[in-house]
Amino acid sequence: MQRILSHMRKAIEEYKMIEDGDKIAVCLSGGKDSITLLNCFKALQRFYPKNFEIIAISINPGFEHFDTTFLQNICDNLEIPLFIEKSNAKEIVFDIRKEKNPCSLCANLRRGVINSIAIRENCNKIALGHNQDDVLETFLLNLLYTGNIGTFSPVSYMDRSKITLIRPLIYTPEKEIRSFIRKNNISVMPKVCPMDGTSKRENMKELIFTLTKNIPMVRANLFGAIQRNLDDWKMSH
Repeated sequence: MQRILSHMRKAIEEYKMIEDGDKIAVCLSGGKDSITLLNCFKALQRFYPKNFEIIAISINPGFEHFDTTFLQNICDNLEIPLFIEKSNAKEIVFDIRKEKNPCSLCANLRRGVINSIAIRENCNKIALGHNQDDVLETFLLNLLYTGNIGTFSPVSYMDRSKITLIRPLIYTPEKEIRSFIRKNNISVMPKVCPMDGTSKRENMKELIFTLTKNIPMVRANLFGAIQRNLDDWKMSH
């Protein structure tokens, strides 16, 4: 955990993600990233110089194998309050609209419910578990599919809800998260969405893997280019 905490603290301090008195809603999906983020936030809380409160938020999109008991056990063990909200995302996206590319719509529906819970529970920040690989994949998605250079911001303020989104794992490689989960024998929730493993994001993951075989420094070079873009973000905030 120490390596991940080091990456996480660097991101938090460079982008001023946490201030005294924050109440942070951590989005818990049951996957490796969100479970790691929740565990690391609990550990960080013990020694970080700024005092902050954390809760967990989970959205049940309506898929058959979504395991609320599994999520509750995670939070009970960490002594973190959990708020689970039922969503009709599965019905809207797959049954009614029959979306061929459902990820964007599903994310928007989920985001709306998360914001509502965060506001209801008096949170001023929402933490998402995007890791360094997600940053790289989003960069390539934007470049190759829309012709834009950019990725998601480390910190985003949402004017309508008055809530700030933070991404404390942006410096953490996915392989370190996998290692943390494996070494600590942590179970993760099986994937419940039928689109898992078939999305454009998965194609970007495979592209990075293929490029790395021929260009060993490709990950570092890509992230270096992105980081220069993030440095511009810091200068403007």
